[in-house]
Amino acid sequence: MTTIDPITVEVIGSALMSIVEEMGEALVRASYSTNIKERRDCSTALFDHRGNTLCQAEHIPMHLGSFLGVIEHITRRHALQDIRPGDVFIANDAYEGGATHLPDIVLAEPIFVDGVLIAWAVNTAHHSDFADRGHDHIYQEGLRIPPVRLYREGILNSDLQDMFLLNCQVPRERLSDLRAQMAANRLCVQRMQDLCKKYGTDIVLAAGDALQDYAERKMRAGIRAIPDGTYSFSDSFDSNQRDGSMIFSVKVTVAEDEMRLDFDGPPQVRAGLNLIYTSLLAATFFTVKSVVDPSILPNAGLSRPLTVTAPKGSILNCTHPAAVDGRIAAAQRVCDVIYGALAKALPGRVMAAGNGCCTGAIFNGTRRDGSLWVYLETIGGGGGARPWADGLSGIHVSLTNTSNLPVEALEGEYPLTLLRYELVDGSGGDGTFRGGLGIRRVYRAEAACRFTVEGSRVASHPWGLDGGREASGTRLDFGDGRTRFDGMVDLQPGQVVAIVTPGGGGYGPPERRDPARVARDLAEGRITAATAREIYGLNA
Repeated sequence: MTTIDPITVEVIGSALMSIVEEMGEALVRASYSTNIKERRDCSTALFDHRGNTLCQAEHIPMHLGSFLGVIEHITRRHALQDIRPGDVFIANDAYEGGATHLPDIVLAEPIFVDGVLIAWAVNTAHHSDFADRGHDHIYQEGLRIPPVRLYREGILNSDLQDMFLLNCQVPRERLSDLRAQMAANRLCVQRMQDLCKKYGTDIVLAAGDALQDYAERKMRAGIRAIPDGTYSFSDSFDSNQRDGSMIFSVKVTVAEDEMRLDFDGPPQVRAGLNLIYTSLLAATFFTVKSVVDPSILPNAGLSRPLTVTAPKGSILNCTHPAAVDGRIAAAQRVCDVIYGALAKALPGRVMAAGNGCCTGAIFNGTRRDGSLWVYLETIGGGGGARPWADGLSGIHVSLTNTSNLPVEALEGEYPLTLLRYELVDGSGGDGTFRGGLGIRRVYRAEAACRFTVEGSRVASHPWGLDGGREASGTRLDFGDGRTRFDGMVDLQPGQVVAIVTPGGGGYGPPERRDPARVARDLAEGRITAATAREIYGLNA
């Protein structure tokens, strides 16, 4: 076994992180679709030869679920001795491909040094293409791809690519984005080979193992600082894809330096809301890390002290052929219940609930030349108030980390006009520290198109902590009196639709708030004059 000093481990660890970050920037800059080049809905990672995560760029935490099983699925179908330099595997299936929903297409390329497989370059990108589909089961949600070779020893399998593109609504975008993904992985392969040439392959591999061990030690140390015990929390989950609400719950058991999280939820549903197990793991690993120690390296070592369970066949651990397209909504509520449970274990360290959803707006239609277009955006909201500060406004929380689509890009590429884009006054929960504000985004269709919205926190609202108030929920307004989330709606030219996202919950009772802060909040528009008078009788 190769011994390695801590300084070299740190240097190589920084080099590995720089590789995946550079991969991500290359993917964003080379991509074609607005969802990747503007909204950065993609992630990059390095895996060791065993399929363990070495590092993941700080992109989309949910995409960890698209990485956790992909190498295992590849090696299950393809013998290691048959994998060659220049091979590239493509996959997107939640059950047989290592992904978590079909729009997230994963490309994985083996990295060889002196003829030996030492690591894998992996990236995923959300291809905004499979629109206007049903979600009763996964067969309705798009083309399912198991791990198959898109390239064999550097030679493109054009038949496979042609079949894929034929099943896409916007093939030009798909081809260009796939090429960007290819370029990102090839950059990673080159950088990793250069790193091995500089330090020696044995040293680099030993550093990778040491970094995973270090992440494990930090996670165990953080868990050990939590009082032993069992902490439970439940929250309501609603979605426009299904009538009524469901209850998600978790029981977190801390015993010395290990943590067990036992989830419970209803049976899987005939809607695109179900989580496969790796989606549940991605949500759990991120949330626990963010509370226990945000500085823990994002590699496989952090998960070793954690045990995660959920009933098989439930919405939180679904089985084939459950639909999974909108899995992010349920995953966000998983984060909320973990935060709620850990707030009992660590009072004063956990923030109130953030907006708790990933409100998706999807428009699709036909251009004048007959070509199809698809526009997707996920809209942020308010962040939960912290025990020491107000929540942030107009942000993505927990598992989502995409950017907004700038108005110029939206209106330049699609027959849509954005009439209003603003923070919603009063949408954050009141408290000693106020929750962040939600977003109002108002679209006008300039041509006939179909509109689909996916939302949560309509019936339930983000909760506050320690006496803080809950935030407002999600709202939809078509300008003609309709406010229901009816799924797919055909819009005519000139028709307007407004989406209002939730704020974040407040922290601490409002009466503890400093009057000077109330005056500042009023001046900055965070609260109304009526609210200021109600709290302190402050004249506005």
